[in-house]
Amino acid sequence: PVLHMAALRSVVLVCIAVHIQAFQPPAALSSSFLRKSDASTRVVQSHGRRSGLAVPQMSGFGFAKTIGGKKNTPGAQKPSVLSPRRTIPPEIMVPDYAADGNPKSRAPTMPWDIYKNTPEDIAGIRKAARAAREVLDLAGQAVKAGVTTDEIDELVHTETIKRGGYPSPLNYCDFPKSVCTSINEVVCHGIPCTRTKLKPGDIVNVDVTVFLDGYHGDCSETFCVGEVDDEAKRLIKTTYKAWQAAIAICKPGVPYSHIGGVIEEIAQAEGYSSTRNFCGHGVGKTFHTNPTVLHYKNKQNNGVMAEGHVFTIEPMINEGVAQNVMWKDKWTATTKDGKRSAQFEHTLLITKDGVEPLTAKTETSPRYFWETEA
Repeated sequence: PVLHMAALRSVVLVCIAVHIQAFQPPAALSSSFLRKSDASTRVVQSHGRRSGLAVPQMSGFGFAKTIGGKKNTPGAQKPSVLSPRRTIPPEIMVPDYAADGNPKSRAPTMPWDIYKNTPEDIAGIRKAARAAREVLDLAGQAVKAGVTTDEIDELVHTETIKRGGYPSPLNYCDFPKSVCTSINEVVCHGIPCTRTKLKPGDIVNVDVTVFLDGYHGDCSETFCVGEVDDEAKRLIKTTYKAWQAAIAICKPGVPYSHIGGVIEEIAQAEGYSSTRNFCGHGVGKTFHTNPTVLHYKNKQNNGVMAEGHVFTIEPMINEGVAQNVMWKDKWTATTKDGKRSAQFEHTLLITKDGVEPLTAKTETSPRYFWETEA
């Protein structure tokens, strides 16, 4: 009996270990927004050199925290100082984190547990997504040499409020501004600042999310500042191609894990890499939730697409290596080698027969540069 019980305990312990391992998220996984714990930091990006190395570590499913270190960071961005925080009129409905920076809603424990939005939810998300598209179009038109990223932030903030919305990034886990502006080697989450002026030849991703009547709509686009070199154009077009190819496979019954392989195959064929430690996400009533959408080849069980799912695909494609460096501001991520990165993003709805980009361009939206070239 003693030997029997010992053997039984061993079997149980092995089963528990296997069960726990099966539910571990990928080692480098994080949300498209990292959790940020230090609300006092006011150092942000601008043109110039910056040092600071951070290693992502798991801090719960879908998010990451950073450990500081020191290393000279390649690239042209450097710290600057924020303008005063912009205010929100009292009549605007705000998300649950607006006051204290702490999102109250949490993603379900199991990564394959994905909320199916009701027709009422979809109508609300559609409205927020259309507002986000309108604001992103205006921000893109403002991208010109000499314009500061803080001026873009002011425009996004003002235009969001005009539409009755709240700029979702503002105070989300203490993010200090209303939009993300990521220039050249900044992979994502660049913080707008007063001294960062766009220069001819820059590329910049503008990431807009609008919270309207209880729902978030999320989208981004990489814009050219004046005339850019051919390699920048090739990077942007390849990122767009990979993004669109991934959207094209979306329909009920498709595993979310299939998205990443489509993206990475196209990126690698052009000699590029796909960022691994930032991902797409579910969006709607909650800014970031299940599913987790990885942009590289994987076998993670992050669920299967079903009618009513709403999520983003937002690949970050790099000229060089996929690894990135987290700055001391705990938001800005730059490529480890200082080479450029590009990104596009849509809020997507799985329909009965396929997929609908809720943040798609409208008839009045500015065209992509390759659509207007002779």
